[in-house]
Amino acid sequence: MIAVFIFYLHVVAFVTIFTKRWQESGTVDACLSAGFMLLIFGVGWSVSTVILKFFFDARGLGIWFDRDAMSLVLLTLMEGVFYYAYAKRERQKIT
Repeated sequence: MIAVFIFYLHVVAFVTIFTKRWQESGTVDACLSAGFMLLIFGVGWSVSTVILKFFFDARGLGIWFDRDAMSLVLLTLMEGVFYYAYAKRERQKIT
């Protein structure tokens, strides 16, 4: 259930970024932004899974919070920090 919520959150973020960039800059920039987010998601999920393999077995902390769910939560936290810093830098560039 946690994994489904996180995937849904990412789908909403992809669509939001695609739509925002499409309205501001056009189709090419929108596709590049969504592709960049997809790349960050794929690589980040792999890295977070490798990190958590050192600390937890496949069962994780229970049936609802296994290692895959924990890696998605870790990924979401890392992405949140990255995208917040990126958005903050973009706002400073504008002003």
